[in-house]
Amino acid sequence: MKKILFILGFAFVFSATAQNKILPKDVQIKTAVLAAPEMYRDGATVLGYNPEGKLTTLREGTNEMVCLADDPNKEGISVACYGAELEPFMARGRALAAEGKSNEEKQEARKNEIEAGTLTMPKEPSMVYVLAAEEKDLNPTTGELENSKIRYVLYKPYMTGESTGLPTKPQTPGMPWLMDAGTHRSHIMITPANK
Repeated sequence: MKKILFILGFAFVFSATAQNKILPKDVQIKTAVLAAPEMYRDGATVLGYNPEGKLTTLREGTNEMVCLADDPNKEGISVACYGAELEPFMARGRALAAEGKSNEEKQEARKNEIEAGTLTMPKEPSMVYVLAAEEKDLNPTTGELENSKIRYVLYKPYMTGESTGLPTKPQTPGMPWLMDAGTHRSHIMITPANK
């Protein structure tokens, strides 16, 4: 049976498996930073889960990269890293989700807050790295992860197909395209083609 796994709003398809358990702190950190370019891994801030399952800061960083460990309440493995300027947007999304808001309600709330100036978005393009895999491909003792898939997402509000020259729908595998064009959450999607 296949399952569509949504990671920061992006879909990956994997075989359904049992839910994860909370991984040890060092394994969460090691796995989370796999999404980041190597040059940023050692200094990244890492957000993950304490033994009670609450999201917390597992490691304070020394650079501008934030990495999010795998959510133990969701099937599959999903980690993401992004520039610190995107953290207010991401944190607000998590807070709204914790309030029980739907995806549509989250989008509308953040749109209104961005337009009101109470929620800031980066002025320059800001990158998100999303790494996903099946649970069977993670060694929960060592944090080694095999057969993962990466997706690159470049956020900048209100980009359009015309301003970027990008298609606004997926085209050929691996070709960048612009999702949510013309909105507060417009972003360029780059999913490398499977080999």
